[in-house]
Amino acid sequence: MTPAQRRAWESYQDRWVIDVPRADTSTSVAAGSTLDLAAVFGRTAPVMVEVGPGMGDSLAPMAAARPSCDVLAFEVFQPAIAALLARLATEEIGNVRIASVDAVDGFAHLLPPDSVDEVWMFFPDPWHKARHHKRRLLSPQFAGLVATRLRVGGCWRLATDWPDYADQMRDVLDRHPDYENAHPDGPAPRFADRPVTRFEQRGIEAGRTITDLVYRRRESLS
Repeated sequence: MTPAQRRAWESYQDRWVIDVPRADTSTSVAAGSTLDLAAVFGRTAPVMVEVGPGMGDSLAPMAAARPSCDVLAFEVFQPAIAALLARLATEEIGNVRIASVDAVDGFAHLLPPDSVDEVWMFFPDPWHKARHHKRRLLSPQFAGLVATRLRVGGCWRLATDWPDYADQMRDVLDRHPDYENAHPDGPAPRFADRPVTRFEQRGIEAGRTITDLVYRRRESLS
């Protein structure tokens, strides 16, 4: 971390970063752990979960625009978390909590079933080389896990600038019995509340198409 990030981490981690019991790695979650979301946020409110917010280019303004909602972030890169903490402090955004955990462990161990109203996954690592596609986060297994944490009718908003990853996202979620495509005739309209992040801007400058998708959890799980 830079000196400024270190200062932000030391100053603000107790306010916004959740202390998570670990398993065998620094971003793992001990089996049997769970979050009492009402206790973590100090209230009962709709819950949004962002996967991999980085420095908070989308999370901070979207959380600030939703003061009646609670926003939980899963992010593993500590310097990014520190930069996000500085932004949350500067902008006085109080409805965010951050768990420095792998998203799979976060969904599996921290979130109770049927507890999440929306999941945001914007510009996840595309692992664009074909031999690395198996490392992509969105898989049938992860989709099934997320579905168990979404409330009935809860939505998963996704965006990517890699066409083949967009195709994979659609293929996985269209085939999954727990989801309904909110825009079955094509990509979703751009989510107006999502700011243009540095990752999206890079994609635009490279001439890549930005694809937004929205899927809703069905009433009955498979």
